[in-house]
Amino acid sequence: MELAQVRLLVTDFAAAYHFYAEVLGLKPQSGTVEGPYEKFSPATGSAGIALQDRAMMAEVLGELGDEAIGHRSLVVLRVDDLDAYWAELTARGATLLHGPAPMTDRMRVAHLKDPEGNLVELQEWLLLRG
Repeated sequence: MELAQVRLLVTDFAAAYHFYAEVLGLKPQSGTVEGPYEKFSPATGSAGIALQDRAMMAEVLGELGDEAIGHRSLVVLRVDDLDAYWAELTARGATLLHGPAPMTDRMRVAHLKDPEGNLVELQEWLLLRG
């Protein structure tokens, strides 16, 4: 078995697309700004994040049509230099919820939300610094 992607169900596809492509700087697979589906990948690694229109999935399953309430997901991205990446994100319009700050003696983190309210955690692994 291989994990292909984590898919987030969204109601405002264009806003979510903008966040993952323009704010976080992930590479879209096809450039389908209006949806109903798009996969995003970082510059390195094989993991991906995909967006899918919530209404489309509701048609398939006969549920999921209601707006999500509360924190239902946490997307985690590892970065080499948290302070530098955070400066880039704020320049592109991101709003900080927490950090950058130590989470443990092994990592520093910062948190923000995407337009759908999904939490995004940025991690800098301190042990990789040497």
